[in-house]
Amino acid sequence: MNNMRKNIILIGMPASGKSTVGVILAKVLGKDFIDTDIVIQQREGSRLNEIIAHYGIDEFLKKEEQALLSIDVENTVIATGGSAVYSDAAMKHLAAGSTVVYLRILLDELKNRLNDVKERGVVLRPDESIEDMYEKRSKLYEKYADITVIEDGNSIESTVRAAMEEIK
Repeated sequence: MNNMRKNIILIGMPASGKSTVGVILAKVLGKDFIDTDIVIQQREGSRLNEIIAHYGIDEFLKKEEQALLSIDVENTVIATGGSAVYSDAAMKHLAAGSTVVYLRILLDELKNRLNDVKERGVVLRPDESIEDMYEKRSKLYEKYADITVIEDGNSIESTVRAAMEEIK
């Protein structure tokens, strides 16, 4: 597959900047852009936090998986929701012929950014702390990533630059 047609899949914690970095990467690389959280909202006709509140986490994850499996594009930067990595089928589907980029933020940074977990529609079980989520998901992000960009206090611009260098 010609490199220009390849998709770039952004994975990482909630609030790690996947959507923001994704839009800029798409512009710089001349690719299309999809935010899978918005795909889910369009399919369901409601916001993520409303879907989670109404159906519960397990049902939300099924809806997320269906939305991810429905994506069939090329030459696109795809920003995934933080919980996308809970679906092996969806990740394998997205990763096929794509480059998967993990935007890694440190736990302290995550805590600073995730002020309102409920509002953002973050998949966090009632018995799960942010630390638990971080630990569980970090392993999954590492498992699926082709490239890891460490965002330790980086600006959006320097994160985009680092991702571009790795992708090339």
